[in-house]
Amino acid sequence: MSVRWIVSAFLAVAAAAAIAGCGGGGDDASDRSEGATSTPGGHLAGRYAHYDVVAYQGELLKTLIISYGFTDLTVEDGELMAKESFCHADQETDQPIETSISDEATQAIKPRKVAVEVSTKDGRTRFFRPETPTGIGIDLEDPANDVLPDDPNDPRIADDDNDGNPGITVRIKVTDSIQGELYIARRERFAYDVAEQADRSLTGTVEDHSEQLILGATDPIFITKDTWKQVPDRAKSPIILKPVAKNWDCTRLMAERDNLFPPAPVVDW
Repeated sequence: MSVRWIVSAFLAVAAAAAIAGCGGGGDDASDRSEGATSTPGGHLAGRYAHYDVVAYQGELLKTLIISYGFTDLTVEDGELMAKESFCHADQETDQPIETSISDEATQAIKPRKVAVEVSTKDGRTRFFRPETPTGIGIDLEDPANDVLPDDPNDPRIADDDNDGNPGITVRIKVTDSIQGELYIARRERFAYDVAEQADRSLTGTVEDHSEQLILGATDPIFITKDTWKQVPDRAKSPIILKPVAKNWDCTRLMAERDNLFPPAPVVDW
């Protein structure tokens, strides 16, 4: 396999890298909101450890992006609201390529709070969380409708991971002698549908339509374009929300990762 082929393959991972993820709650996991009992789905209010996987396939690469964070459900004005925050992201691919993105970059993804659509099916409470387009590495006045620029020098580009480079940084290692950094800006677009389980967890699938702009790299060989799309089989893109105490933070979440969630998935399609 040629070096350029390997690097091109990597970019499908980089395109998806930015993000954007206890068997019980411990402590006080309820954290109920006022008015919960009279609001559809209000009994679900509280803090949840968030794990999601998005499976992508490009022309050259198959990859899984695994995200960890929190989903906070609250009741406001008679509606169930969801707010996501993220802690860490990992990647699994079908190629021997190492890529990473800092926790600072992952935590810079801050979707706005949104009302979810609550329903009941087969006796179980479900809800659908709609898209809340969110810029990362770029300041968008209207995140839902502004077109991502073609110019990497656009004045809206922002150093959201605070590392002194434009946008957010993806670190790449193909071999010991072929490694460097790629700088990107993204619009995160994701939605999900979950159903309540007997153990009070919520499980379902994720739908992702995120977009990306390549801003630059430490070596021009890392700058190439590959198409990537979410794998149509949504079973490859699961989400699990586990109730935890409201005082949990990212350190506690990652320390308890193996008690909360299944082992890291592998590319198996």
